[in-house]
Amino acid sequence: MTLRFSTALAVLPVCFSALAPLAAADNTDSLQVAALDPVVVTPTLTSRTADASLSSVTVIDEEQLRRQQPVEFSEVLRGQPGVDMVGNGSFGKSSSLFLRGTGSSSTLLMVDGVRLRSATAGSPSWQFLPPQLIRRVEIVRGPRGSLYGADAVGGVVQVFTDGSADPGAWVETGAGNLNSRRLAAGAAGESDGTRYSLSVDRFDTDGDTLREHSDERGYDNTSGVVHLTHRFDNDAELGVFGFRAQGTTEFEGSTPAQRKETDYVLQVAGVKGSLWVTDNWQSKLLVSDARDENESFTDGDRDSVFNTRSRAANWQNTFLLGEHRLVVGGDFLRDSIDSTTQYAEDERDNSGGFAQVLLDFGDLDLQASGRYDDNEAFGHKTTGGVAVGYKVTHRHRLRASYGTAFRAPTFNDLYYPGFGNDALEPESSESLEVGVRGQFQTWFWDLAVYQTDVEDLIAYANLGGLYAPYNVDEARIRGAELSGGVELDQWRLAAAVTAQDPRDRDTDKVLQRRSKRSLRLDVDRDLGDLSLGGSLVLKGDRYNDAANEEPLGGYGILDLRAGWQFAPRWSTRLTVKNVLDKRYSTATNFAGWDYLNAGRFVMLSLRYDLH
Repeated sequence: MTLRFSTALAVLPVCFSALAPLAAADNTDSLQVAALDPVVVTPTLTSRTADASLSSVTVIDEEQLRRQQPVEFSEVLRGQPGVDMVGNGSFGKSSSLFLRGTGSSSTLLMVDGVRLRSATAGSPSWQFLPPQLIRRVEIVRGPRGSLYGADAVGGVVQVFTDGSADPGAWVETGAGNLNSRRLAAGAAGESDGTRYSLSVDRFDTDGDTLREHSDERGYDNTSGVVHLTHRFDNDAELGVFGFRAQGTTEFEGSTPAQRKETDYVLQVAGVKGSLWVTDNWQSKLLVSDARDENESFTDGDRDSVFNTRSRAANWQNTFLLGEHRLVVGGDFLRDSIDSTTQYAEDERDNSGGFAQVLLDFGDLDLQASGRYDDNEAFGHKTTGGVAVGYKVTHRHRLRASYGTAFRAPTFNDLYYPGFGNDALEPESSESLEVGVRGQFQTWFWDLAVYQTDVEDLIAYANLGGLYAPYNVDEARIRGAELSGGVELDQWRLAAAVTAQDPRDRDTDKVLQRRSKRSLRLDVDRDLGDLSLGGSLVLKGDRYNDAANEEPLGGYGILDLRAGWQFAPRWSTRLTVKNVLDKRYSTATNFAGWDYLNAGRFVMLSLRYDLH
C-alpha cells in the first residue's frame, strides 16, 4: 500500500504536466478567471479566486454533486485532500472528520455562514447532513482561528444550500437495494429583485449490518431548505433562510439482539443583510439560531437527551482601498444545552473581534489577520495569521502562510458528572504551510506541504481511578497534499493524493484512527445525452487506539455512475457505490468488534425539470 501511494504521489504531477501541450493551445495572456479557479469566500471572508486566496481550498460545486449522486455527505468528503472520514458504519451512523490529522472537534462546520455542532460532544453531526440539498462545499485546509475563532484548527468546511440553479421546478425519485427510497422536489425563481429557492428531500433505508451476525440498522432523513432574498434599488440586500434535517438512526446495543436508536434534529435559521454604506464600504450583519438535538432509546425506552442551541450574531465590514481590502468585524455566540444529564453549567457566551488586511501589489500578495476571543468558561485567546503569495510566472503562484488556532473544551470536557475537568485549558496550535499552484485555462495542479504543532492537547486517561480529560499531550502533524483537475473537451478529471504523519510527540505513536495515506480519483465523460463516470478512493491502514496496538487495515472503494438525458425535461441516473462489495472498518467498538461499512449499494433515480 505504501508503494502504491508513493508511486501515485510521484506520477500524478507527470500526468498533469503531460496535458500542458493541450492546455497551451490557448496561450493568450488574458486575465480571465479559469473555470478551475473558482471564486471562494470561506478562506478570507471575501470573494477571491482559489488561487488568490493563498490557501489550500477544495470546491465541490453543484454540477459535481449532481453527477456523483452521493447518498451520504461522507462520500463528498472522503479522500479529498487532507480529509479522513471515520464512521461507525454507514447510513446515518456516528462519523468523525480528521482534517490534516487534527481531532474530530478541531474542524469547523459552517452551514450558510452559521456554525453548527454539538456543544456537548464537540463534533458536528456530519452523518445527518443531506447531500441532496447541498449546492456547494468549500473545504479550507489550515488554521482559520484568526477569522472564525474556536475549533478551526484543522480548517473549515462550509456547506451552501442556496445554489445558482436556473428558475424553475424539479422533482426526483429513486430506489435502491437495502429497501432504500428517496423522494425530493424543489423550486427557484426571481421577480422584481426578490429571489427565492426551496427544496425538500426524504430518504430512508433498512440499512446494512454494523457487525458480523447482526441485523440491519436503518436510517431515515427528512430535510428541507428555504431561502428568500430581496435586493433593493441601492443594492442593499435583506434575506431569511432556514435548513432542517430530522429523522431516526438505528445502531448496535451491547448485544446483537438489543436495538438502540437516536432521534435527531439539525437546524439552522437566520436573517442576513448587506448594505453599501459608501462606494468603498460594505457592511454585513447575520443573526442566526442553530440546533443539534439527539434523543436516544434502548428497546423503546428513553436513555438520554443531548440538545445544543447556539444563538449568534456576526457583523462584518469590508473596506475597498484601491487594490487592497480591509475586513473588520465582531461576533457573539451563546451556547445553551438541555440534557437529561445534569451539568454544572449549561450555558456559556463567547465574544470575539477580528481584523484582516488583504494587500495586492501585482505579482505580490500579502495577508494578515488577528482575532481576540473572550469566553466566560475558559478566559481569552488571541490568534493570528499571515500569508504571502508571489506569481513566479503568469500561471504559477508560490505561497507561504503561518497561523495559530485553538480548540475550546466542550461541555463534556469541562462539566460532565464524574468525568469533566473544569481546570482544562483550550488546545492551541501553530501551523506553517508552503505551497505552489499552477493555474491554466483547462487544468490546474496544487502542491502543499505543512506542519502543525498542537499544545495542551486534550487527552483522556484513567487518572487515579477516574477516567477524565487532561492537558498533557503534544502532537506534531506533518504532511503533503497534491491535487489537480482537468476539464478538456467532454472529459472531467480530478485527483488528490495525501501523505501525512500525525504523531503524539510524548509517545511517538501515530494518532488514533488517522490514516497516513490517501488517494482519490474522479473521472467523468459526456457522450451527448449520456454521461459516464467513476470515483476511486484508496485509504491506508490506521490504528484504532492511541497505543497503536489495534490495527485497522486499509481499503479501496470504487463507485460507478451513469446518466441519461432521454427527453428534453427528463433524466435518469444509475449509481453503484462500492462496486466490489468491500466490507471494511475504520473504527472498533469498545467491546472489541469492528464497525462494518455497507457493501455494494445501487440506486436508480428519475428526475423531471420544469424551466
